[in-house]
Amino acid sequence: MSKMPGAPPPDLSELVRVQDRMTFIYLERCVVHRDANAITATDDRGTVHVPAASLGALLLGPGVSVSHQAMILLAESGSTAVWVGERGVRYYAHGRSLAQSSRLLQAQAQLVSNRSSRLRVARQMYSMRFEGEDTSSLTMQQLRGREGARVRRCYREQAARHGVEWGRRQYDPEDFSSGDAINQALSAAHSALYGVTHAVIVALGASPGLGFIHTGHARSFVYDIADLYKAEFSIPCAFEVASGGFQDIGAETRRAMRDRFRDGALLERCARDIRRLLLPDEPDEDDESSAEVDVIRLWDDGEKTVPGGVAYGDVDW
Repeated sequence: MSKMPGAPPPDLSELVRVQDRMTFIYLERCVVHRDANAITATDDRGTVHVPAASLGALLLGPGVSVSHQAMILLAESGSTAVWVGERGVRYYAHGRSLAQSSRLLQAQAQLVSNRSSRLRVARQMYSMRFEGEDTSSLTMQQLRGREGARVRRCYREQAARHGVEWGRRQYDPEDFSSGDAINQALSAAHSALYGVTHAVIVALGASPGLGFIHTGHARSFVYDIADLYKAEFSIPCAFEVASGGFQDIGAETRRAMRDRFRDGALLERCARDIRRLLLPDEPDEDDESSAEVDVIRLWDDGEKTVPGGVAYGDVDW
């Protein structure tokens, strides 16, 4: 048999463990290609090489042209490409996830499909916002009430800090310009946060649509996760921008959110929080270089599985 053309894919044992990889790299206004087992990014300043096996997710921003060979290498290396707006603001599309196994997705589906486990995860999400408070016995109605009070308090505090007149959250999703300056800024800031959390969710291999608090929408889990960080990122940013008297509130807010995401700390924190919510009994990062991750098995009813790639039965297929 003739040899397949092109560079051979890296052996699974040669891949860098997820916990040892560079979590995310953002590129814009460049040409992305492949040089052996490295991803290259070229612009008028020169070319940068990034070992594909050490890369978690490649965020492709405006002005990026990416080659077919570069995408093949990312797939072979267990990395993913996510098409985003400037500096990671706004999510547009993604390639394959980082995960070689479906354990995170299966755990999410199992947790969200059982009332008790879904309530437990929802309580944990709220407990991450209510520092020092015990949420273990609260109903969803009680949790929503506390969250509403917390967010309203956050709005009042930020309004007082930045000298912005605040009434209430009021906006038309179909008409951005109909809101006042602060409501426009809040909409733009939240949208940017949704884009980043969506990128992390799909890069990890979880489902954006299987939410624990939000439900019925293709981005329910995105809204769940983004809500963990609004009081720290998007709400303060929106009030700060609204106090500046800018003409283009939306663009200014997106740039301000971009700057808050620049150090990548939110991306790593978001990935860690998702894993802790869905796989609470496992280490923060399991060993994806294990031989088990690239093995396909068949469901055998109940909790049992059997190896795939085996001709079962007497039928000559």
